[in-house]
Amino acid sequence: MADLKQIQLVSDAVGNAVSVIVPIDLWREISSERETASLLSSPNMKRRLLEAMARTDGVSLKQARSQLGMGRGLGCWQETK
Repeated sequence: MADLKQIQLVSDAVGNAVSVIVPIDLWREISSERETASLLSSPNMKRRLLEAMARTDGVSLKQARSQLGMGRGLGCWQETK
């Protein structure tokens, strides 16, 4: 977490705090927490997320590409050795 001393308030002409400047790491953390809270606010989405997190089965990217017939020649999806 970012150092809270790095947070800066921006004031208007009469001294009212109207905005805040925060370090990018803190902003990303706040954004991530808000997104998670938003997703978990829907009972259906919460159930789906918890089910996905509990899954232990699955396939690797290489296996999925093979099953989908995607081969090896797809630029950004190419595996590095």
